[in-house]
Amino acid sequence: LPNLLFYGPPGTGKTSTILAAARELFGPELFRQRVLELNASDERGIQVIREKVKAFAQLTASGTRADGKVCPPFKIVILDEADSMTSAAQAALRRTMEKESKTTRFCLICNYISRIIEPLTSRCSKFRFKPLSDKIQQQRVLDVAEKEHVKISGEAVSYLVKVSEGDLRKAITFLQSATRLMGGKEITEKIVTEIAGVIPKETMDGVILACKSFSFEKLERMAKNLINEGYAVAQLVNQLHDIVVESEDFSDKQKSAIVEKLADVDKCLADGADEYLQLMGLCALVMQQLSQSS
Repeated sequence: LPNLLFYGPPGTGKTSTILAAARELFGPELFRQRVLELNASDERGIQVIREKVKAFAQLTASGTRADGKVCPPFKIVILDEADSMTSAAQAALRRTMEKESKTTRFCLICNYISRIIEPLTSRCSKFRFKPLSDKIQQQRVLDVAEKEHVKISGEAVSYLVKVSEGDLRKAITFLQSATRLMGGKEITEKIVTEIAGVIPKETMDGVILACKSFSFEKLERMAKNLINEGYAVAQLVNQLHDIVVESEDFSDKQKSAIVEKLADVDKCLADGADEYLQLMGLCALVMQQLSQSS
């Protein structure tokens, strides 16, 4: 087992994979002695890496399990969410990783590999976890629904998989919320839409229509209604992006102008700008682009 580096989007099974592998290697008895798991919520400054991790790494490990099976003569240190470690703490790991390579293997887990310092990535075997495919997610959601005796329509399952975007953890959370909300009745696509905070297709069509009306009053009314309904503008930005990219109504030049504005709005919203003003600015630009073509 080399030193490992797992990276990829959340909810794709990185932590589960290494924990399952460790359980298989060491068995349930030795698992607690042989595996040190440090999460972002734990203290992982340079001091802890120097003391706790080093002390754990220096212990020697025997090669047999309580049930007589052979077990690897090393321990595993799992550093979950390693991209939130300071570069000083990451740098402190370099030497320990090499010095204790006989008795200890490290497994770093992160969402963004770019935040891990180069010397660490070069010491590890890298594995990229990609967002899960719809088919795998669908099977898993149906499996969970069956075991928990949850009634869910086929369309709702497909839609659940679509809105969770390859994040199985998110899909299961949505499924839990929907089950609680329905109280034993069948879960429909409509319920999934409500829970996921997705803006319904009719509402999105209304936004496009308001932009096509070339009337500022209609635009203002639509924007106020959207905000009052409690929809997130950030969600609208995501959905509008897909609509614009796939749409036949816009020329390439218009698409590029709108998508650039979407990026601006997304950045402003992330920085805490006012949703209503950003929405108005965005729709006004779409309206302007449409007026040029007519």
